[in-house]
Amino acid sequence: MRRNLLPLVFAGLLTATVAQCQLVDEYNPPRSNCCLPNSAKALADQLQDWDQIGRYHAANVELKNQPADPKRVVFMGDSITDGWRLADYFPDNPYVNRGISGQTTPQMVVRMYPDVVDLRPAAVVILAGTNDIARNTGEETAEMIEDNFMAMTDIAQRNGIKVVLCSVMPVSDYPFLAQQNAAGAQGGGRGMRSRMTVQHPPSDILKLNAWMKDYAAKVGAVYADYFSAMVDDRGWLKDGISADGLHPTADGYKLMVPVVNAALQKALP
Repeated sequence: MRRNLLPLVFAGLLTATVAQCQLVDEYNPPRSNCCLPNSAKALADQLQDWDQIGRYHAANVELKNQPADPKRVVFMGDSITDGWRLADYFPDNPYVNRGISGQTTPQMVVRMYPDVVDLRPAAVVILAGTNDIARNTGEETAEMIEDNFMAMTDIAQRNGIKVVLCSVMPVSDYPFLAQQNAAGAQGGGRGMRSRMTVQHPPSDILKLNAWMKDYAAKVGAVYADYFSAMVDDRGWLKDGISADGLHPTADGYKLMVPVVNAALQKALP
Protein backbone atom coordinates (compact mmCIF):
# COMPACT_ATOMS: atom_id res chain seq x y z
CA MET A 1 0.00 0.00 0.00
CA ARG A 2 2.80 2.42 0.88
CA ARG A 3 4.52 1.77 -2.47
CA ASN A 4 1.33 2.67 -4.27
CA LEU A 5 1.02 5.87 -2.32
CA LEU A 6 4.49 7.16 -3.16
CA PRO A 7 3.76 8.02 -6.81
CA LEU A 8 0.61 9.83 -5.73
CA VAL A 9 2.46 11.88 -3.11
CA PHE A 10 5.21 12.73 -5.60
CA ALA A 11 2.64 13.76 -8.19
CA GLY A 12 0.91 15.95 -5.64
CA LEU A 13 4.15 17.68 -4.70
CA LEU A 14 5.02 18.22 -8.34
CA THR A 15 1.62 19.72 -9.04
CA ALA A 16 1.95 22.08 -6.06
CA THR A 17 5.43 23.08 -7.17
CA VAL A 18 4.27 23.84 -10.70
CA ALA A 19 1.36 25.87 -9.38
CA GLN A 20 3.72 27.97 -7.22
CA CYS A 21 6.46 28.57 -9.78
CA GLN A 22 7.45 32.13 -10.58
CA LEU A 23 9.43 31.69 -13.81
CA VAL A 24 9.69 34.69 -16.09
CA ASP A 25 10.26 35.08 -19.81
CA GLU A 26 12.93 37.74 -19.38
CA TYR A 27 15.46 38.20 -16.60
CA ASN A 28 14.98 41.71 -15.23
CA PRO A 29 15.69 41.80 -11.47
CA PRO A 30 15.41 45.00 -9.40
CA ARG A 31 18.53 47.08 -9.48
CA SER A 32 20.74 46.53 -6.45
CA ASN A 33 21.87 49.35 -4.24
CA CYS A 34 25.44 50.31 -5.11
CA CYS A 35 26.39 50.09 -1.45
CA LEU A 36 24.41 46.98 -0.50
CA PRO A 37 27.05 45.58 1.91
CA ASN A 38 27.17 48.87 3.79
CA SER A 39 23.37 49.04 3.89
CA ALA A 40 23.19 45.47 5.21
CA LYS A 41 25.74 46.26 7.92
CA ALA A 42 23.87 49.42 8.90
CA LEU A 43 20.65 47.44 9.23
CA ALA A 44 22.37 44.75 11.30
CA ASP A 45 23.82 47.43 13.58
CA GLN A 46 20.38 48.95 14.07
CA LEU A 47 18.88 45.57 14.96
CA GLN A 48 21.55 45.18 17.64
CA ASP A 49 20.12 48.32 19.29
CA TRP A 50 16.44 48.07 18.36
CA ASP A 51 15.30 50.44 21.11
CA GLN A 52 18.26 52.80 20.44
CA ILE A 53 19.49 52.94 24.01
CA GLY A 54 22.88 53.77 22.55
CA ARG A 55 21.64 57.08 21.13
CA TYR A 56 21.98 58.97 24.43
CA HIS A 57 24.26 56.62 26.37
CA ALA A 58 27.33 58.90 26.41
CA ALA A 59 25.25 61.99 27.20
CA ASN A 60 23.52 60.13 30.03
CA VAL A 61 26.84 59.08 31.57
CA GLU A 62 28.03 62.67 31.48
CA LEU A 63 24.80 64.01 32.99
CA LYS A 64 24.74 61.43 35.78
CA ASN A 65 28.20 62.59 36.86
CA GLN A 66 26.81 66.08 37.47
CA PRO A 67 24.83 67.10 40.56
CA ALA A 68 21.12 66.42 40.23
CA ASP A 69 19.12 69.54 39.43
CA PRO A 70 15.81 69.74 41.34
CA LYS A 71 14.22 71.47 38.34
CA ARG A 72 15.41 68.99 35.72
CA VAL A 73 12.71 67.77 33.31
CA VAL A 74 13.20 65.04 30.72
CA PHE A 75 11.23 65.25 27.48
CA MET A 76 10.68 61.69 26.25
CA GLY A 77 9.29 61.19 22.77
CA ASP A 78 9.68 60.62 19.07
CA SER A 79 10.71 62.91 16.20
CA ILE A 80 8.48 65.77 17.37
CA THR A 81 10.47 65.86 20.61
CA ASP A 82 13.74 65.01 18.89
CA GLY A 83 13.44 68.08 16.66
CA TRP A 84 12.46 70.44 19.48
CA ARG A 85 15.34 72.72 20.42
CA LEU A 86 14.41 73.00 24.06
CA ALA A 87 17.12 75.52 24.92
CA ASP A 88 15.66 77.96 22.39
CA TYR A 89 12.12 77.71 23.73
CA PHE A 90 12.85 77.22 27.43
CA PRO A 91 15.99 79.29 28.10
CA ASP A 92 17.65 78.93 31.49
CA ASN A 93 15.68 75.74 32.25
CA PRO A 94 17.50 72.43 32.84
CA TYR A 95 15.36 70.54 30.34
CA VAL A 96 16.76 67.38 28.77
CA ASN A 97 15.71 66.13 25.34
CA ARG A 98 15.43 62.37 24.96
CA GLY A 99 13.37 62.20 21.77
CA ILE A 100 14.26 59.73 19.03
CA SER A 101 12.81 60.04 15.57
CA GLY A 102 10.49 57.24 14.48
CA GLN A 103 10.12 55.61 17.88
CA THR A 104 7.01 53.94 19.24
CA THR A 105 5.86 53.40 22.82
CA PRO A 106 7.30 49.87 23.23
CA GLN A 107 10.75 51.23 22.44
CA MET A 108 10.28 54.09 24.88
CA VAL A 109 9.27 51.75 27.70
CA VAL A 110 12.69 50.08 27.45
CA ARG A 111 14.38 53.48 27.49
CA MET A 112 12.64 54.72 30.63
CA TYR A 113 15.37 53.71 33.07
CA PRO A 114 18.52 54.79 31.18
CA ASP A 115 17.02 57.89 29.55
CA VAL A 116 14.71 59.08 32.34
CA VAL A 117 14.94 57.46 35.78
CA ASP A 118 18.75 57.36 35.93
CA LEU A 119 18.89 61.10 35.19
CA ARG A 120 16.93 61.86 38.39
CA PRO A 121 14.53 64.44 36.95
CA ALA A 122 11.71 66.09 38.83
CA ALA A 123 9.32 65.35 35.98
CA VAL A 124 9.07 63.60 32.63
CA VAL A 125 7.08 64.91 29.66
CA ILE A 126 5.96 62.01 27.49
CA LEU A 127 4.84 62.74 23.93
CA ALA A 128 4.24 59.51 22.01
CA GLY A 129 1.70 57.45 20.15
CA THR A 130 1.59 58.93 16.66
CA ASN A 131 4.13 56.41 15.36
CA ASP A 132 2.25 53.55 17.00
CA ILE A 133 -0.85 54.58 15.09
CA ALA A 134 1.26 54.72 11.91
CA ARG A 135 2.55 51.17 12.63
CA ASN A 136 6.21 52.14 12.59
CA THR A 137 7.16 48.96 14.46
CA GLY A 138 4.22 46.84 13.35
CA GLU A 139 0.56 46.48 14.18
CA GLU A 140 -0.68 47.34 17.67
CA THR A 141 -4.05 47.34 19.33
CA ALA A 142 -5.24 50.34 21.29
CA GLU A 143 -4.84 48.29 24.46
CA MET A 144 -1.20 47.58 23.67
CA ILE A 145 -0.44 51.29 23.29
CA GLU A 146 -2.32 52.07 26.49
CA ASP A 147 -0.34 49.39 28.34
CA ASN A 148 2.89 51.06 27.27
CA PHE A 149 1.74 54.45 28.51
CA MET A 150 0.75 52.87 31.81
CA ALA A 151 4.13 51.15 32.08
CA MET A 152 6.04 54.39 31.49
CA THR A 153 3.85 56.25 33.98
CA ASP A 154 4.23 53.54 36.60
CA ILE A 155 8.02 53.41 36.23
CA ALA A 156 8.30 57.17 36.61
CA GLN A 157 5.94 57.48 39.57
CA ARG A 158 7.52 54.58 41.44
CA ASN A 159 10.78 56.52 41.23
CA GLY A 160 9.30 59.78 42.51
CA ILE A 161 9.09 61.44 39.11
CA LYS A 162 6.07 63.55 38.18
CA VAL A 163 4.45 62.60 34.89
CA VAL A 164 3.07 64.81 32.14
CA LEU A 165 1.23 62.84 29.46
CA CYS A 166 0.89 64.79 26.22
CA SER A 167 -1.94 64.30 23.77
CA VAL A 168 -1.17 62.98 20.34
CA MET A 169 -1.25 65.99 18.05
CA PRO A 170 -3.54 66.31 15.04
CA VAL A 171 -2.21 65.70 11.56
CA SER A 172 -3.20 67.35 8.30
CA ASP A 173 -3.21 66.94 4.56
CA TYR A 174 -2.65 70.63 3.84
CA PRO A 175 0.94 70.21 2.56
CA PHE A 176 -0.20 67.23 0.46
CA LEU A 177 -3.11 69.19 -1.02
CA ALA A 178 -0.87 72.16 -1.80
CA GLN A 179 1.60 69.85 -3.53
CA GLN A 180 -1.24 68.13 -5.37
CA ASN A 181 -2.65 71.43 -6.58
CA ALA A 182 0.76 72.59 -7.74
CA ALA A 183 1.36 69.30 -9.56
CA GLY A 184 -2.08 69.51 -11.14
CA ALA A 185 -1.42 73.00 -12.41
CA GLN A 186 1.80 71.75 -14.00
CA GLY A 187 0.14 68.65 -15.43
CA GLY A 188 2.07 66.28 -13.18
CA GLY A 189 1.13 64.52 -10.01
CA ARG A 190 3.40 61.48 -9.81
CA GLY A 191 5.57 60.77 -6.80
CA MET A 192 3.25 62.51 -4.35
CA ARG A 193 3.67 61.58 -0.71
CA SER A 194 0.74 59.79 0.93
CA ARG A 195 -1.69 61.75 3.01
CA MET A 196 -1.05 62.04 6.74
CA THR A 197 -4.69 61.43 7.65
CA VAL A 198 -4.48 58.02 5.97
CA GLN A 199 -1.35 57.03 7.89
CA HIS A 200 -2.66 58.55 11.12
CA PRO A 201 -6.47 58.23 11.16
CA PRO A 202 -7.92 61.16 13.16
CA SER A 203 -10.43 58.82 14.82
CA ASP A 204 -7.57 56.76 16.30
CA ILE A 205 -5.91 59.92 17.58
CA LEU A 206 -9.12 61.09 19.26
CA LYS A 207 -9.69 57.71 20.93
CA LEU A 208 -6.15 57.53 22.30
CA ASN A 209 -6.31 61.10 23.58
CA ALA A 210 -9.64 60.50 25.32
CA TRP A 211 -8.20 57.45 27.06
CA MET A 212 -5.00 59.31 28.01
CA LYS A 213 -6.86 62.24 29.53
CA ASP A 214 -9.01 59.91 31.64
CA TYR A 215 -6.03 57.79 32.68
CA ALA A 216 -3.95 60.81 33.71
CA ALA A 217 -6.75 61.98 35.99
CA LYS A 218 -7.01 58.54 37.60
CA VAL A 219 -3.32 58.13 38.43
CA GLY A 220 -2.35 61.68 39.37
CA ALA A 221 -0.49 62.50 36.17
CA VAL A 222 -1.00 65.79 34.30
CA TYR A 223 -2.52 65.84 30.83
CA ALA A 224 -1.01 68.35 28.41
CA ASP A 225 -3.53 69.03 25.67
CA TYR A 226 -1.46 69.93 22.63
CA PHE A 227 -4.28 68.69 20.41
CA SER A 228 -6.75 71.44 21.33
CA ALA A 229 -4.11 74.13 20.88
CA MET A 230 -3.15 72.95 17.41
CA VAL A 231 -6.35 71.65 15.79
CA ASP A 232 -8.52 73.59 13.34
CA ASP A 233 -12.22 73.40 12.57
CA ARG A 234 -11.64 70.46 10.19
CA GLY A 235 -10.00 68.41 12.92
CA TRP A 236 -6.61 68.80 11.24
CA LEU A 237 -3.32 70.31 12.32
CA LYS A 238 -3.64 74.03 11.69
CA ASP A 239 -2.44 75.15 8.30
CA GLY A 240 0.94 76.88 8.25
CA ILE A 241 2.49 75.26 11.33
CA SER A 242 3.88 72.13 9.66
CA ALA A 243 5.75 71.48 6.44
CA ASP A 244 4.58 67.87 6.14
CA GLY A 245 1.33 67.69 8.09
CA LEU A 246 2.91 65.99 11.10
CA HIS A 247 6.03 67.72 12.41
CA PRO A 248 5.66 71.24 13.82
CA THR A 249 7.59 74.14 12.40
CA ALA A 250 8.92 76.87 14.69
CA ASP A 251 5.41 78.37 14.74
CA GLY A 252 4.00 75.01 15.75
CA TYR A 253 6.42 74.63 18.64
CA LYS A 254 5.47 78.10 19.81
CA LEU A 255 1.91 76.88 20.29
CA MET A 256 3.16 73.95 22.34
CA VAL A 257 5.24 76.00 24.79
CA PRO A 258 2.41 77.49 26.88
CA VAL A 259 0.63 74.14 27.00
CA VAL A 260 3.57 72.26 28.46
CA ASN A 261 4.51 75.18 30.73
CA ALA A 262 1.05 75.10 32.28
CA ALA A 263 1.24 71.34 32.69
CA LEU A 264 4.65 71.51 34.39
CA GLN A 265 3.47 74.24 36.72
CA LYS A 266 0.65 71.94 37.75
CA ALA A 267 2.92 68.94 38.12
CA LEU A 268 5.64 70.85 39.98
CA PRO A 269 3.90 73.55 42.04
